[in-house]
Amino acid sequence: MTLGIDVGGTNLVLGLVQDGKIVKRVSTPWFPREASLEQTIDILSEQISGIITPDTEKIGIGVPSVVDIHRGIVYDTANIPSWTEVPLKDLLEARFHLPVSLNNDANCYAMGVYEGYPADAKPEVLVVITLGTGVGMGIVDRGRLFCGANCGAGELGTLPYRGATLETFCSKQFFAGSGWDSLSASEAAYNGDPRALALFHDLGKRLGDLLTTVMFAYDPSHIALGGGIAYTYPLFRASMEARLKRDFPYHKSLERLTVDVCTGDDIPVIGASLI
Repeated sequence: MTLGIDVGGTNLVLGLVQDGKIVKRVSTPWFPREASLEQTIDILSEQISGIITPDTEKIGIGVPSVVDIHRGIVYDTANIPSWTEVPLKDLLEARFHLPVSLNNDANCYAMGVYEGYPADAKPEVLVVITLGTGVGMGIVDRGRLFCGANCGAGELGTLPYRGATLETFCSKQFFAGSGWDSLSASEAAYNGDPRALALFHDLGKRLGDLLTTVMFAYDPSHIALGGGIAYTYPLFRASMEARLKRDFPYHKSLERLTVDVCTGDDIPVIGASLI
């Protein structure tokens, strides 16, 4: 039994995982932004104590930040100002006397997606892209998570693009200034609003540029899209695929490429349990 924890910006989700399935799950609002480091660790520890069992063998945690996976330190965690350089692994191991592993939340999501594929159909090289408030990315190469030397592999959302970054055009930030947020825009598009449909057509082109970059960088066999924007896949799929086919020259690679949509609240928790 392993405890997987997804540290979100607003919610903390914990799940006891056995054989790739969550057997017990708890979701709770996270602490206020002004909470001190000591308060946040106490809150996290209280939630762990409430779900952990004598059969729990280890704890895995996904954090929205840069992570030193070797030393177990998290840096500058999104929406948690007090987590600037926190030895989270040591703090929790001292309290619970269990091995603790940390990784970036996008990497945990990638492992959760990989786990969801059938045993006889695991991707050879899987790139998982989360499209939400920002753009996250995780790479699983032949069953092993590829983090890079400093757990920074896959941070393509920060690449310069059209005077900003790819993330600006491929996440919920894309809708800023349009008069809609992503949810209202998708509702309008499904109802046939031409402005909303044009917006998603443009989003698809930007995502096509992102996928082109992914293809050149990692040569994946599978790309999986997750996060809130992935639910609107039918609205941007055609323009995304057209852009990718236009700009990526190795058509045989595209013929072998599988693009999936993988969403679900349990994915990051299961992934965290596997790191």
